Amino acid sequence: MDPRKEIGRIGEEAATRHLEDQGYQILNRNWSTRLGELDIIATDQKAIIFVEVRTTSSKQFGYGYQSVDFRKQHKVRRLALQYLQNQQMIGSKPLRFDVVSVLLNGQREIQELQHIPAAF
Repeated sequence: MDPRKEIGRIGEEAATRHLEDQGYQILNRNWSTRLGELDIIATDQKAIIFVEVRTTSSKQFGYGYQSVDFRKQHKVRRLALQYLQNQQMIGSKPLRFDVVSVLLNGQREIQELQHIPAAF
């Protein structure tokens, strides 16, 4: 497997476990269309939550959450609307956009995980 994909997979698994441990219900993972992919779609009692997961294996270029720029936020919002239309969920609950940033060590073990609710 491509090392970048493997790192991403590890991060998404960690993010999913973290969210479930916090009481979130996972609705979907890696939902994709020709426009792109949503990493995790979850819900709690209050909202539908679209979670962007960013995994890095070093802090050399900063933390993963720092790479969720305006362009990426816009893309996630567009994909979220497409998901809601596809699932016929528009207006069912308020929406929220979170980021989970995962930092791995050299052995690809989780060194740090940051969950940023309502990141954008």
